[in-house]
Amino acid sequence: MLTNRKLVLLNDGWRDLLAGVANLKRILDGEEGSFSAEQHIHLYTTIYDMCTQKPPYEYSQQLYERYKEVLDDHNRSTVVPSLMEKHGEFLLREFVQRWEKHKLMVKWLSRFFSYMDRFYVPRKRLDPLKEVGRKSFLELVFHKLKSRVTSMVIGMIDDEREGQLIDRALLKNVLQVYVEIGGTGMDFYNVDFEQPFLKGTADYYSKKAQTWTFDNACPEYMIKAEECIQKEKERAASYLHSTTEPKLFEDALFELITRHAEEILNNENYGCKVLLCEEKTDDLARMFRLFSVVKDGLLPISRIFQEHVNKEGMSLLKHATDAASSIKVVNPVFTLQDFVKNVIELHDKYIAHITNCFQDTTVFHKALKEAFQVFCNKDIAGCSSAELFAAYCDTIVRKAGSEKLSDEAVEETLEKVVKLLTYISDKDLFVEFHRKKLGRRLLFERNTNDEHEKILLSKLKQFFGGHFTSKMEGMINDIALSKEHQSDFEEYISNNPESKSPVDLNVTVLTSGHWPSYKNYDINLPSEMVKCVEVFKVYYHSYKKQRKLTWIYSLGNCIVIGKFDAKPVELFLNTYQSALLLLFNEADRLSFSEIVAQLKLSHDDAVRALHSLSCAKYKILNKEPSNRWISSNDIFEFNSGFTDRSRRIKVPVPPADEKKRIVEAVDKDRKCAIDASIVRIMKSRKVMSHQHLVSECLEQLSRMFKPDITAIKRRIESLIQRDYLQRDSETANTYRYVA
Repeated sequence: MLTNRKLVLLNDGWRDLLAGVANLKRILDGEEGSFSAEQHIHLYTTIYDMCTQKPPYEYSQQLYERYKEVLDDHNRSTVVPSLMEKHGEFLLREFVQRWEKHKLMVKWLSRFFSYMDRFYVPRKRLDPLKEVGRKSFLELVFHKLKSRVTSMVIGMIDDEREGQLIDRALLKNVLQVYVEIGGTGMDFYNVDFEQPFLKGTADYYSKKAQTWTFDNACPEYMIKAEECIQKEKERAASYLHSTTEPKLFEDALFELITRHAEEILNNENYGCKVLLCEEKTDDLARMFRLFSVVKDGLLPISRIFQEHVNKEGMSLLKHATDAASSIKVVNPVFTLQDFVKNVIELHDKYIAHITNCFQDTTVFHKALKEAFQVFCNKDIAGCSSAELFAAYCDTIVRKAGSEKLSDEAVEETLEKVVKLLTYISDKDLFVEFHRKKLGRRLLFERNTNDEHEKILLSKLKQFFGGHFTSKMEGMINDIALSKEHQSDFEEYISNNPESKSPVDLNVTVLTSGHWPSYKNYDINLPSEMVKCVEVFKVYYHSYKKQRKLTWIYSLGNCIVIGKFDAKPVELFLNTYQSALLLLFNEADRLSFSEIVAQLKLSHDDAVRALHSLSCAKYKILNKEPSNRWISSNDIFEFNSGFTDRSRRIKVPVPPADEKKRIVEAVDKDRKCAIDASIVRIMKSRKVMSHQHLVSECLEQLSRMFKPDITAIKRRIESLIQRDYLQRDSETANTYRYVA
């Protein structure tokens, strides 16, 4: 059943609405009163009826306009006067409270006017009622008071920076008004608060920084700067909008650090160099933290760090050079091993700095590497770094047993040495020196520790790859196989009594591709030795017919019993010394030329052997004339009156200088490596310019050595002459691969 609605006139309906608004104001102001359900329904129904009556009694437009007038009038007559009479924090509290009450008032009114907001407003494309309420407060209240409020907020923040306690919750609420008053955007927060706040921050810290730089040294300045920046972060998290934090941090950092970076880092009294020299690790860590957030801020610190490390390394180098020059020694390598030890300690020290102070940042590892590459590739007293590091590895492996170092200590030391090897350019030269040392340990050291050898090889393989250690691993395998060969040989002798010799023979069979090249001369062996050699040849070829044996007599050792007048003495000699002494079983006196002729020894080997037997500590032979030099006219005879307290003595031979031969061998291998690299590149590219070919060749070879550009050019010319390459007919600086 339909009934006729009662007509609601504009003034009558509006009178009821004003009564409802008055009641709402009393409720918001904390006075007694509340809306009952009936009142709420009555106001909603009244507005609904006024909006849905037929024209000319449809009052939607008038209600929309009067809605705005109600809010504007309230803001003008009540809100603004109450705010204008407040000051300080009271103003801020009132400002927040008025905004919260305004939001509630708009919320309630929007409920009353809900029908109009849902139908009339969209149809006429008008601002929603909540937006009308926001703009009313913005235009009539916010714009009038924003300057005062912003000044108050910035003042309170400055007070907090000076150590005073402030109401952070109040500031957060005030700044939330700036955010909410902007609706969906942040324009009012950014323009009316953030911009003046950030400018004030920059001015504040600019003045502070100028004061601190005059009053404080660098460490104290950085402590204060870091503390301020940390507090700004806390401040931003506590009551500022999240978008302000990065800008605030950047401005504070610029004024405190970036603007004064030069003075902080390079001050001669308390800058970065001084902190490094005095090992102020806490201050260095703080400097890193501060400059790590500055764009490219770590680069100048890394450069200073690199210069400092390089300076200390060069100081060690000079000290080692001075020590070597002040001590006249035959072989300076052993006296220079302290340099390697000191370099390891220096590396440990600055790796700890990078870990503890610089958070393992790549730029500092790069700086450390470049610094060490400078002084680790310098020669000292004629010794290359490759030779020194090989000698140091040799010392660690050999002395580990005598000094009773644990496997962990040996492994740790060897790993440190191998890490330093990554800084050396001539890794191939190290390999050759190391193979020589390894060969001597495997062949002559009875107490060598296989585990330590394997530890060293595993470290080298880990850092440089299998190609780096393949020959060394082959050397160790050869020694293991040789022990099996020796057992089989002894069994062969026992099964063939006619082959038995009065001389016991122990042979180590080596694979020529694994071992370094050794000087080899076919000397005339004594008959006793010749028979032993022939027996082993027969045994070996009985099951290795395709293998060729080459005897390296320079590596042999013998035990010869010297029957002296006082007592017999066992002499530990090398093959050359033994063969030489056995000549005196057939003759009482022999000249230098006769000895050389009978043994077919080289002049140098004969001099060294005779010197060890007649001029050194043990004078097994008497020499005429009696001096300390060997000449072609000398006469030698067996010293039957020789005596020594020991029944067994080792007669050392003056070491031969093999450095030149090793370097020459490496240079030869490098030529082959450069040729192979060029051919490999040209095979894949077919045509390349000179510049690109040299560049790619350098990159490929740098893993083992740093080739000279001139050497690469010479090898290119050599390949052209051998018809592997040809110059392009159109461009002289372009090469073409000849298939």
